[in-house]
This record gives sequence, structure tokens and C-alpha cells, in this order.
Amino acid sequence: VELVESGGGSVQAGGSLRLSCISSGDINKDYCMAWFRQAPGKEREGVATLASDGRISYLGSVKGRFTLFTDGAKYPLYLQMNMLKSEDTGMYYCAADESSRGGLCVTSAGPDEYVYWGRGTQVTVSA
Repeated sequence: VELVESGGGSVQAGGSLRLSCISSGDINKDYCMAWFRQAPGKEREGVATLASDGRISYLGSVKGRFTLFTDGAKYPLYLQMNMLKSEDTGMYYCAADESSRGGLCVTSAGPDEYVYWGRGTQVTVSA
């Protein structure tokens, strides 16, 4: 399974971007999908997750600004980002794991919990 992200770019603070993630193949019906981001010099952090039971979780700093959704199928997986801030700058990655982990498909789960990764799409927000 290969994941491919798109939709990144450069925007001013307050602007919006929509990221998309597509997959070259299908994954298990019990899954956890996520968007991560990594700023220069910082660790990769989970931004939003979607479990196969429909539960969605968000990183606290993006709640109310970012929305994770699909069109009904697993992919494309979208991340609508509104009211962007300079601290949202970073490389954004799509990730997937073939287990929903019994309710532990949450943003606090680290990158090691995921099997499949995309190469990332850069988001730059200028103040």
C-alpha cells in the first residue's frame, strides 16, 4: 500500500488549505488512519485520526480549525485546515495502520504505531 499526499502550499495566517491522501491499495476493514505533521527540529505529531468505527480524534491545538473527513470510502482521506497559524507550518504526512487498536486510534499514538506512510506534503503558513 502506497499513500500519496497532496494539497500543501504556502498561505498567510488565517488562510485555508485542504490536504488529500490517496492509497494505491486497500487496507484491512479494521483500521486506523491519520494525519501527522513535523516541523523543523520537532518530533512528528499526530494531528487527526479516523478509526474504522468512525471515531475521530484531533490534536488539541487544531480542534475547531481542522476537519478530517472522507467521501464515504476510506480514501481519499481529507484534512480541511482553516484559520491556519504560523505554528501549523510543517510537513504533513498521511499514515495508516491495519488495526483500530480497540479504541486507541488517537492522536497521542506515536508514528511507530503506523505501518503505511506517504512522503508528505509541505504546509507553510506565514504570519
